[in-house]
Amino acid sequence: LFNFKITLGKNGVPVAENFRLEQSTIADTVQAGQVRVKTLYLSVDPYMRCRMNEDTGSDYLRPWQLSEVADGGGIGVVEESKHDNLSKGDFVTSFTWPWQTVAILDGSLLQKLVPQLVNGRLSYFLGAAGITGLTALLGIREKGHVAAGANQTMVVSGAAGACGSLAGQIGRLEGCSRVVGIAGTDEKCSILTQEMGFDAAINYKKEDVAKQLRELCPGGVDVYFDNVGGDISDTVISQMNQNSHIILCGQISQYNKDVPYPPPLPADIEKIQKERNITRERFLVLNYMDKQEASVLQLCQWIQEGKLKVRETVVEGLANIGAAFQSMMNGGNIGKQIVSVSK
Repeated sequence: LFNFKITLGKNGVPVAENFRLEQSTIADTVQAGQVRVKTLYLSVDPYMRCRMNEDTGSDYLRPWQLSEVADGGGIGVVEESKHDNLSKGDFVTSFTWPWQTVAILDGSLLQKLVPQLVNGRLSYFLGAAGITGLTALLGIREKGHVAAGANQTMVVSGAAGACGSLAGQIGRLEGCSRVVGIAGTDEKCSILTQEMGFDAAINYKKEDVAKQLRELCPGGVDVYFDNVGGDISDTVISQMNQNSHIILCGQISQYNKDVPYPPPLPADIEKIQKERNITRERFLVLNYMDKQEASVLQLCQWIQEGKLKVRETVVEGLANIGAAFQSMMNGGNIGKQIVSVSK
């Protein structure tokens, strides 16, 4: 058994050395209600940066503990079961999967997966057909106020990431007439427009975002799917229309700083928000779990029909999960960052 532990948690930029790989043993016997699983895939996500602080800023997120096994979204296969509803060979997932190659878990905390729903691409259940896809879909439906035929323009920041790449496509599927993405490389911008159906994409590292937005969104911005916060969001908000809507999904530019979530806006931007009656409410997908089942089925249908294009950046081996996390936080991924632990 190999597992991954946290060795340092503080404000600042996370590095691969904050994580440590150890070899250890697990119990020989599986107790009643438990299953032994082999880990197949693990997810690394921006929200995990908050778990490296003693105070995560969220009452639903438990901080990772120093020198304890880290956890997050994971998928595995059952090798031995003493749980009534799970059998050997079942594929299962959990939002609190330990970062280890093999584990004994409480079967009641696991969700059984149906590979056929995602054309056999199991890792999609950590992304497009999992909590990431749910965040994009429910964020747009609950906070975006998108209406077919309303001629709305949506802007997505962090648009080539796990959630942003889905959000732009879902915005179009839900009825937006124009979708513009903001990303950090020419390659990402090209993928957004050529593969994912975005009307346009802005490379914020090379282009004048404010100028580009004026040209690409001549009628202003009606819906802003915000994954990054900071200067980019301030620029977008300044071009938003009266009675428009911000879907406050993430603020990755702020996660390495000791600030409250969501971070307060600068005074001049807050003034614009209030004067134009722009909604900016905290969005937490876990508050909408009553809609999870129907929403996942919708996402899977779009995937099967080819209407939702999925990108993954896959790193092989548990030993590389710390480096994968660091890379993802620095924008090294296109689409969902996945760690393939075993085949």
